[in-house]
Amino acid sequence: MTNKWFKKAVMEKPPYNLGGWSKKYLAASRRRKALNSRPKSWTLNHRRVSAGRALMALSNVTKDATTKRLARQDATYFFSLLNKKK
Repeated sequence: MTNKWFKKAVMEKPPYNLGGWSKKYLAASRRRKALNSRPKSWTLNHRRVSAGRALMALSNVTKDATTKRLARQDATYFFSLLNKKK
């Protein structure tokens, strides 16, 4: 039971993984990796929404408090960028 469903779901959908996102990196590096993990053919706003949703999903399923906090901060950052554009 130690193998969680989230990792399996991410591995089965390669364009939707977070491309090396890790809590050990600085915020700018984490966000760059998450954004660059999205297909380049998508618009910037579509990539931001997708990265934000993936990070929010990660923050909802993790049990690690640091990962939860950092993933939620990064997701909120991407969503705030979308709200500024409107």
